[in-house]
Amino acid sequence: METDCTTQNPPPLPAGTRLLHIGPHKTGTTSVQAALFAARDAMAAHGVDFPAHTRHPMEAALAACARPAMMGDTVPTEGHWRRLVEQVQATGTRTSVVSSEFFADAEGDETIARIVRELGGPGALAGGAEPGTPGRPHVLVTLRPPAKILPSQWQQYVQNGLRMGYEDWLDHMLRKPPYEKPTPSFWRRHRHDRLVERWAGVVGPERVTVVVVDDRDRGGLLRTFESLLALPAGLLKEVPEAANRSLTSAETEMLRRLNIEFRGHGLPDELYSALVRNGAVLRMKSSCAPGPDDHRIHTPRWALEEAAAVGAEAGARIGALGVRVVGDLSLLAEAPSGAHGQPGPPAPGIAPEVAAQALYGALAATAALPGAGTVRSVHRTSSRELLRVLGHRALRGMRRR
Repeated sequence: METDCTTQNPPPLPAGTRLLHIGPHKTGTTSVQAALFAARDAMAAHGVDFPAHTRHPMEAALAACARPAMMGDTVPTEGHWRRLVEQVQATGTRTSVVSSEFFADAEGDETIARIVRELGGPGALAGGAEPGTPGRPHVLVTLRPPAKILPSQWQQYVQNGLRMGYEDWLDHMLRKPPYEKPTPSFWRRHRHDRLVERWAGVVGPERVTVVVVDDRDRGGLLRTFESLLALPAGLLKEVPEAANRSLTSAETEMLRRLNIEFRGHGLPDELYSALVRNGAVLRMKSSCAPGPDDHRIHTPRWALEEAAAVGAEAGARIGALGVRVVGDLSLLAEAPSGAHGQPGPPAPGIAPEVAAQALYGALAATAALPGAGTVRSVHRTSSRELLRVLGHRALRGMRRR
């Protein structure tokens, strides 16, 4: 086993390698994908291709893993996957890189083997061609401490329609075997030792690199990609993206309450995708920067301790798998200090129930507009038309009282 606990600059992979970054979620994947996509022309000049036509080939990865789309989004199809495979195969013997955290959702050796075989070409699986054969894939796994992932992953689930509160969700994930409800994907992604073991069992441990992300080293992850791909230092640059920030405690609670209303009134999933996640939430994240009085999501001490124990066990097991490790596996046992684990902050500064009811009213009004069967965005609905429908609904509500 090669373990490097002092540097983020591992030796380059052989020319012609197809680097497959599988995440998992909340380990810097969006930043990596944005940097790779922005630098795709510059990378090509150095012999490295970014074959996907979008920053993140999410639909292709979901189709390959037989996973559903985000709530209300485009249904992933075999066509999405075939297009990505063709784009990767077109790179020939050049080095290429594909990144999607949704590959971490792959269940079973057969699914992983298909992904590896079709992206990597002949000799892609363990026991095939000799290491370094052009076209053979190399799997890259980026990891962060589970204790740090818990709040960001929960709020991401809320952005996909989850209605369960944070502490209740933590109780299910950490204290209620088999720890699969209501979000079975969580431990499939974040029981990191098992994730690495699944992929190493298919490609061979010598074809897997694990990178432990150190949050104190901004830019360290991009430097690791530059080293593995033999790119000049500084070619990959961080792309500012406010829309990727996590929600605050109050924002998440508002959205969770909206999810309860949304499901309770039976609105279509497509409306949620268009108007909530890709409308209201996206606008909120890109336009509203959290202030000093906005509280982060609070994780109780018991949950931090249990997640840290999982991280410690995972780190020990990964260290014995024979994969290459860049970074310090002991970081996986870290838990945030400071406000986390202390008595929780006061109630959010806004009234989540009021905000949720107001936003639900706008969504319901839009759903009732003519032609709502082919979901129409609030931004494409005139203010006069929206006010007219809201007024009719308000009058009907008053008459019922």
